[in-house]
Amino acid sequence: MFESVATLLAEHEQLQQQLADPGLHADPARAKKVNRRYAELSKILKANDDWLQAQDDLTAARELAKEDEAFAAEVPELETGLVDAQERLRRLLIPRDPDDGRDVIMEIKGGAGGAESALFAADLLRMYLHYAESKGWKTEILESDPTDLGGYTNVQLAIKSNATDPAEGVWAHLKYEGGVHRVQRVPATESQGRIQTSTAGVLVFPEVDEPEEVDISPNDLRIDVFRSSGPGGQSVNTTDSAVRITHLPTGIVVSMQNEKSQIQNREAGMRVLRARILARQQEELDAASSAARKSQIRTMDRSERIRTYNFPENRIADHRTGYKAYNLDQVMNGALEPVIESCIRFDEEAQLAELGAE
Repeated sequence: MFESVATLLAEHEQLQQQLADPGLHADPARAKKVNRRYAELSKILKANDDWLQAQDDLTAARELAKEDEAFAAEVPELETGLVDAQERLRRLLIPRDPDDGRDVIMEIKGGAGGAESALFAADLLRMYLHYAESKGWKTEILESDPTDLGGYTNVQLAIKSNATDPAEGVWAHLKYEGGVHRVQRVPATESQGRIQTSTAGVLVFPEVDEPEEVDISPNDLRIDVFRSSGPGGQSVNTTDSAVRITHLPTGIVVSMQNEKSQIQNREAGMRVLRARILARQQEELDAASSAARKSQIRTMDRSERIRTYNFPENRIADHRTGYKAYNLDQVMNGALEPVIESCIRFDEEAQLAELGAE
């Protein structure tokens, strides 16, 4: 631990010098990355200082206790403080996901359950919007396919943060949300009061900071335009403003029709396309590198059932971490932090166990 801390503190000093250079800020993308890393290392620096101070305090109390018994009473509390300080430092030294500081693009899709799954997708959208609001994040609906009953067969959402600390980034919190979300409740359309199980799928991609990060050749794109349509397929526009972008090398297809302008729909589509290509590239890198850290909780298996929302029992349960609580009404209003924190802690524990085994 000592060696790794010393290396990181040296890097922190180098970054401090870079941030003092006016030339760095002429490149916003690079300055953003340097700021993120500096904020991350600053937390480690403080945790290391706290740990060293806790050691000094305990050593001093033990020495003074030899001469004055009054100081002996402080020793147990200082010992506990030292253990806590060491644990905080250990957790901060876990190799961080390099994308943690990024913003995200989230897609919520209705799954099994017909109209009820689309209504559940709308409920999930409201939950994430409320959660983002509680975190002070900005949200933007890029694309949506509403149903007549007020649900969504598909909705795409951009979520942004101004935080420089990667631990407070949007991806750091929402990367665990990808997978199948299951709901158990009596649908509004059910006249017999029978509980129905439906699902909705959530996909989460880290957003590309700068377009140059993902090299997309115009020759690799096929762009089709068509007329926007609303619920039930009715036309909502008299011009061909909707855009469908196909990335030929990967087969990734993105469609956008929310905006009235073809240019705006194309720009939104390219944002989503770049995020999907970045995620695809990361999947390939992880698959090619046996040494790559694979999260024990965040997988790219989009068919994995990760969570159940049981309305009759007011119960929320995460199947990966074992988290369970009976405050589903609050969670659906955005009180999602304890659920997400259980995912973060579960992943940290798995990584600490892996590091300890090396």
